[in-house]
Amino acid sequence: MFENISALFFDLDGTLVDSVPDLTAAINVMLRQLELPAREEVQVRAWVGNGMDNLIRRALVGEMDGSRADPKLFARAKPLYRAAYADHISVYSALYPGVRKGLADLHAVSFPMACVTNKPAEFARPLLERLGIGEFFATVVGGECIPQPKPAPDALLLCAERLGIPVAQGLMVGDSINDVGAARNAGCPIVCVPYGYNHGRDIRDAAPDAVIDSIAELPPLLRKAA
Repeated sequence: MFENISALFFDLDGTLVDSVPDLTAAINVMLRQLELPAREEVQVRAWVGNGMDNLIRRALVGEMDGSRADPKLFARAKPLYRAAYADHISVYSALYPGVRKGLADLHAVSFPMACVTNKPAEFARPLLERLGIGEFFATVVGGECIPQPKPAPDALLLCAERLGIPVAQGLMVGDSINDVGAARNAGCPIVCVPYGYNHGRDIRDAAPDAVIDSIAELPPLLRKAA
């Protein structure tokens, strides 16, 4: 299944980085400015995974279904959140165990790697750099780079184009049903980690091609398939 892999596409939040503490801090700065109640980190952890706009709407109404968020309030909230998150990109965020080793080992054997995220690239790039893993990625595809975010295939297709490979030779690495959906829609295999942000559901239920406990397990998995 992984014999013809020539590049890797990595999700960011929930796969490489636990960013929820910083997301929560930014959300609460925004809510405080709007004179709304603060949200708990455990709530934000359940809401992450469908892009910035959905996170903001969920925070405004305090529940997973953010469709009830008032459009005018959302229009006020979004620039407040962006400004707050710009100040909290890497205050509390941290790499998951095994991430740095796994990426370094893959980089050492010249696997081209892309970071593909629904987060805007203007936030993703400095987060990668500040956590010391930016050097491993040949390109970053953020949510604003493509017409439709994951689970649409657009981001993976753009990654493959930028890396100069057929998308079927790319391996998606993620943590959520959106990552699985994007891989299926793009026609490439996917490996998932069991931690991260999948709205409290077991990622195995989404039937990825493999589940690994740590990014550090990727290099031996690919060597075994070669």
